[in-house]
Amino acid sequence: MAARAYWKGQIRLALVSIPVEIFSATKSGATIAFNQIHEPTGKRIKYEKVVPGVGPVDPDEIVKGYQVEKGNYVLIQDDELEAVKLESKKTLELTQFVDHNEIDVLYYEKPYYVVPADDLAEEAFIVLREALRRTKKVAIGQLALRGREYVVSLKPCGRGIVLETLRYADEVNKAQGYFRDIADAKPDEELLDLAEALISKKTAPFDPDKFHDRYIDAVHDLIEKKRKGKTITAEDEPAPARGSNVIDLMAALKKSVDRPTASAKEEPPKKAPAKPAAKKGPAKKAPAKAAPARKRA
Repeated sequence: MAARAYWKGQIRLALVSIPVEIFSATKSGATIAFNQIHEPTGKRIKYEKVVPGVGPVDPDEIVKGYQVEKGNYVLIQDDELEAVKLESKKTLELTQFVDHNEIDVLYYEKPYYVVPADDLAEEAFIVLREALRRTKKVAIGQLALRGREYVVSLKPCGRGIVLETLRYADEVNKAQGYFRDIADAKPDEELLDLAEALISKKTAPFDPDKFHDRYIDAVHDLIEKKRKGKTITAEDEPAPARGSNVIDLMAALKKSVDRPTASAKEEPPKKAPAKPAAKKGPAKKAPAKAAPARKRA
């Protein structure tokens, strides 16, 4: 495998040890970096580190400091930080198993791929993977990576296993502080039915390749136009109107449900022109009925 392993060690479950390698499952997106430029000269701006009342300082005189109160810092040396870093024990001990839905999505941080380190480890690796899949459980443990200890979860993923670092409880804001002002009310059943119909109509398998960063595309296009000397003018778009009552919401949902799907053409099918009525010829007269014979006197 061409990629470099992020971590090498073993997963331990009771008396079973499985040699594994961990690889980052994500990569940096197509970000665009800008530099600050002095417009009159076109030169890049540099930064100097200065102390108020002293001026520029030598980088060797700069140390880390933790503010314990305003204007008062505890100075920390790099070797002191190195001394407290956790040494990786090269062992991930699986200490607990939980149901999938017990871990809130807010706690998941970054995914990694886990693969067996060699052919000898493959059998035990597959057993662990399939046991997790069959029981629908997530394995939990703690792992030291680059001097810091993480809570991690393991779950099956195709032929492999995905390890995800989890945030600690004090790293997650409690939702109650943001959601407590939202009314605890049940929605109108008709509105709910329309919303469910709309969700059902737009349900499809997730394909990440269908999505791309339109902002990045627009910035690349802007840079190319500017490089060619074109003048760019910004156009303000009107703010979208917001519904203010149930009638607006009801109408919007009904219109959304009735709207053609993305695969269908937006234009309604055109009706075939009506055929011109056939010209009618002169009406044929019905043959006159013979008058009844008169009786002779």
